[in-house]
Amino acid sequence: MPEDDGRINGVNLGGWLVLERWMTPGLFRASGEEDEIWLHRSTDPAELERLLRRHRDTYITEDDFRAISAHGLNLVRIPVPFFIFGDVPGHPGCVEYLDRAFDWAERAGLKVLIDLHTVPGSQNGFDNGGLTGVVRWHTTPRQVAFALDVLERLARRYCDRPALYGIEVLNEPVDRLTYLMSPSSSRAKDPGEARGSGHVPMRFLKRFYRAAYRWLRPVLGDGPVIVFHDGFRLNRWRGWFVREGMRGVIIDTHAYLVMSERPEVLFRILPDAWLMRWYRLFAAWGARRIRRAARFTPVMVGEWCVANGLAARMGECGAQGEVASVDASGGAFDGYGAFGDGGADVGDGASGDVGSRAGDAGDGVPSPAARRRAVYLRVAAMQLDAWNVSAGQVYWSYRLRGGRGEFDRLAPPAPGMGDGDAAVMDDTRLDPWDLRHVWHAGWMG
Repeated sequence: MPEDDGRINGVNLGGWLVLERWMTPGLFRASGEEDEIWLHRSTDPAELERLLRRHRDTYITEDDFRAISAHGLNLVRIPVPFFIFGDVPGHPGCVEYLDRAFDWAERAGLKVLIDLHTVPGSQNGFDNGGLTGVVRWHTTPRQVAFALDVLERLARRYCDRPALYGIEVLNEPVDRLTYLMSPSSSRAKDPGEARGSGHVPMRFLKRFYRAAYRWLRPVLGDGPVIVFHDGFRLNRWRGWFVREGMRGVIIDTHAYLVMSERPEVLFRILPDAWLMRWYRLFAAWGARRIRRAARFTPVMVGEWCVANGLAARMGECGAQGEVASVDASGGAFDGYGAFGDGGADVGDGASGDVGSRAGDAGDGVPSPAARRRAVYLRVAAMQLDAWNVSAGQVYWSYRLRGGRGEFDRLAPPAPGMGDGDAAVMDDTRLDPWDLRHVWHAGWMG
């Protein structure tokens, strides 16, 4: 385990080896595509190779691993694509960067959780699954077998590395309700490719998880853990992993405050005090679910963050150059409909926000930046307290705000975005998702 007491305290390295437009919009600027698979398909191969290499070389470096360790974290969860080994035509591989990550982690004293984040045909239809609007992976035995092969190859390559904490079998296989409610489910660029899409049934998911365990455990031995995402069905697993005789396994669940802000129309009119009470209820409900599931199998919170609509409201007065009339619902994050392209402006820039966080508006009234900071501190504390009932938590994500070089600039509004969406196309909307900025702004104590 990463710490003496067995607790995980980590961060995701999202946007590095798996691309999502809302996280690294500059990479998608020229193509205008919504997801990584179509970015690869529509970009000249030589240009794609150059674009991805420059991004991967600069987005995360060894300095970042040192910084993560210096802040007291002990684990990095690294999302990887199904084409990591470079054996899928049209999709440049990136396994050499994962090799570097292990070298850096071992020098920094960090553990690595490898997370298979995408599979061919997609397991959820979100942009984080690589192919928006398509969920057909589980219907094609050849693609399922390919995913198992990738997992085994990852296990064989890294099983002897001291930094290996474990392998997560698959990120966010979608359940029926999430699939039906997700706006991305109907946004496939090629409707023919999406034909036959649907949620990943529990019966199939159990078969796949059973097969993955049987492929991985003999290779990994007894040390590294095998992590299974709950598939948005945390309390349906109960004693299944125990009955299957699985050892050294953890269930991963993801918990975002912004996902509790539904329906959007209602939460826009709720008073601030009511919304904070709602957040407390959400965190308490999450802790209860984790506690119940953990009676059978350990549970980790593999993704969480401080982003929330209440903090976004703090800029509505227009003070300190902030955008007025902020729409806290945003666009589409991971297919759920929050804080994506066209998402909320949740700050006033790194320097202005941090520099004025303890100030006021000049008449004894706390400034918007100070009020935002108070909200973030409260929601961070309540969530960390709730997640304490789990095996640990992993923040999403380490780096979002401010890439390097040509990637600093944001992509233009996507087709169909209105003027109001374009008005808040500002990278400050990424601040609470970016752990570096959260540290810098003092939003987590």
